[in-house]
Amino acid sequence: MLRATGIQKSYGPLKVLKSIDLHVDKGEIVAIVGASGAGKSTLLHILGTLDNPDAGKVYIHDKDVFAQTARNLAAFRNQSIGFVFQFHNLLPELSALENILMPGLIGGKDPAELRRRAEHLLEMLGISHRKDHKPSELSGGEQQRTAVARALINSPDLILADEPSGNLDSKNAVDLHNLFFQLRKELNQTFIIVTHNADLSKMADRMVEIRDGMIVKQ
Repeated sequence: MLRATGIQKSYGPLKVLKSIDLHVDKGEIVAIVGASGAGKSTLLHILGTLDNPDAGKVYIHDKDVFAQTARNLAAFRNQSIGFVFQFHNLLPELSALENILMPGLIGGKDPAELRRRAEHLLEMLGISHRKDHKPSELSGGEQQRTAVARALINSPDLILADEPSGNLDSKNAVDLHNLFFQLRKELNQTFIIVTHNADLSKMADRMVEIRDGMIVKQ
């Protein structure tokens, strides 16, 4: 469902990615691992269309994503890709429910339909009783589950996660990792996860190792 070919990225004289080729199948959970500075997050941002490659192409369902206009690319990203970050990136002035709804509202979806889906996701993720609480009133695990629900609200083809358990204690990290596999089972969700967590990388269907801007194992 995702295919990246010949991805290159430099910042000034520093070559961060050196002709990366990667494929990910529908329903697959892929862990991207490697030392800090190897290029993992840069690759994830390009796969998620948050950054453009200097060379190479990214296809999602055989669609050349960077061949679109900037406006169409933004709409495609909103509908087709969900993001989960280490620090949650929840809007502090909004409730958990309102944070979850935001990508759908930006995408112009029907508010009543969105609310029904958000309520379903809150129930599935075990935080429905916290829906009216603001992020500052939620635990770290609850904040991350809220972020996962937000990533899922538009039923995207792909979830990209950058160190999703890096800011959680060990119990919440295990719960989050198990949640990803539950979502794959129930929704056939596809995940690409950048992680330093050895347990999560071992649980994944496949581990892709990046070293000095190149894939050395996949």
